[in-house]
Amino acid sequence: MSKLSSVFRENSKFKVFLLAVLITGLGYGIYKGLIDNYLAEIVVMGEFDRGIAEFFRELPGFLLILILAALYHFSAEKLYKLGAVIMLIGMGLLSIVSPTKVLVTLATCIYSLGEHIQLGMKSTLALSYAKDGKSGEALGFQSSSQQIGTLIGYVVVIISFLILSKTQPFRTFFLVSAAITGIAMLISFGLVGDSKTEETNRHFYFRKKYTKYYMLEVFYGARKQVFLTFGPYVLILFYGANATTISLLFAISAIACFIMSPVVGKIIDKVGYKIVMIMDTVILVVVCFFYGFAHHIFPRNVAFIVCCVNYILDSVISLASMASSVYVNDISDNMTEVKATLSTGISVNHMITLVIALFGGWIWQTVGIETLFIISAVLGLCNSAYAASIKVPKKE
Repeated sequence: MSKLSSVFRENSKFKVFLLAVLITGLGYGIYKGLIDNYLAEIVVMGEFDRGIAEFFRELPGFLLILILAALYHFSAEKLYKLGAVIMLIGMGLLSIVSPTKVLVTLATCIYSLGEHIQLGMKSTLALSYAKDGKSGEALGFQSSSQQIGTLIGYVVVIISFLILSKTQPFRTFFLVSAAITGIAMLISFGLVGDSKTEETNRHFYFRKKYTKYYMLEVFYGARKQVFLTFGPYVLILFYGANATTISLLFAISAIACFIMSPVVGKIIDKVGYKIVMIMDTVILVVVCFFYGFAHHIFPRNVAFIVCCVNYILDSVISLASMASSVYVNDISDNMTEVKATLSTGISVNHMITLVIALFGGWIWQTVGIETLFIISAVLGLCNSAYAASIKVPKKE
């Protein structure tokens, strides 16, 4: 706790915030640990169907800029609470609707809407509650809180499915996730603050000085979406991984991210966000190569292990995306501008995310997973090349 006090302002609601993030992560862990297998085994979605479903799941992220423009008078705390309410509605629907493609996609879309509303607010609140010079560490602790909650959710799925053996009560677990999401919502109601929004939030908030940030979000959104959507699905459809195996993989990823989030945050503060943005791509290219071509190089069982290791590596290097939030915080004039810019960045990010989700399944089905991950590697290289052009402002 003393460590947290050295990073966050004592008069802020950082304890309530981190607890709400942790419990939300727990509910999400149960949901995430099951959803890919649920879609593949129960809803019977193939590669192309999965891409279509992901298109609609990511649509709220693209529309976020319109939603937040309409709610410009809401503080970051109020928006975070609104997101919690919508997430509860979506998860509740997922636990009761029939396992048809349309209804399940609708439920996940509603859940995603609440999740995306919270997404920008988490970074905004972490930065707002942080002490001067501790932005990276604050984001790291926020990420770790989410990761440990998510990890517990994965462990619940793993243990439960091992005990239940061949029984797969997916919808029962979605109901449990809904209950936990409800608890997180109640905790989030303790977030009170007067972080007023200004005129900048009444419309699309684009400023020339954030052009590089917007472009970085485009590149990051594209390469992230390949792994987020199709990484687990490759393991399920191509290698036959079951829900227990996928949840175990996610759990290991969560442990790695929990350990590495504060470390990456510290690295960002010490060596600078620009260097971190550039260097993460070196690992990404290796990860994409083996994920797409492991089955050509190794026996199938070895290739599966290689892909699992690469999925974990991608999860860790994805933490470097915190650097872009620190970059925005560094060049902004005030916290309201940070909030508006990060929210706009999420929508910009999702412009390319929607394209990848829509055509990724088609690319996989038509020309193979190799091409899909080559595209991801190329986009990562573009991300680093663009990050290299950033001019870091000199501190007074």
